[in-house]
Amino acid sequence: MSSLARAPEAAFEPLLANRLDEVLRVEQRAYAYPWNHANFVDALHSGYQAQMLVADGCVLGYFVAMKGVDEVHLLNITVAPEYQGQGWARVMLDALTIWARGQGVQWLWLEARVSNLRALQVYERYGYRRVGQRKAYYPAGNGQREDAVVMSLPLTT
Repeated sequence: MSSLARAPEAAFEPLLANRLDEVLRVEQRAYAYPWNHANFVDALHSGYQAQMLVADGCVLGYFVAMKGVDEVHLLNITVAPEYQGQGWARVMLDALTIWARGQGVQWLWLEARVSNLRALQVYERYGYRRVGQRKAYYPAGNGQREDAVVMSLPLTT
């Protein structure tokens, strides 16, 4: 008998308006400056690729991505705090990459807070490269703003 805990079996489901309350609860626990209801509604109405990773009815995580002409921009990727560090971000990045390749795009793009070292490490391990910085991109405490690291992943070989 193994004493290792089994990871929950998870599946992707479209992120739909009827699940936004659950997603918002995860978003608010995961970030100091979370997306709000209107951000998600706008993304869904715009037809962006929005997927949830679900196990036993629980939202483990989700991502929202916007397709452009020859690129996909990852707008939000979140793993619920209680499931972080278990490889679910990579599962979602894999799903995003497979979808993006199927769309025939050549690049994936994203931004991450300069202070979000954990996310930057995940993206770099996945193959994303730092290509720039956006000054004062994210809200921060006390009316301040935080820079974003711009990262890209080429999908052509």
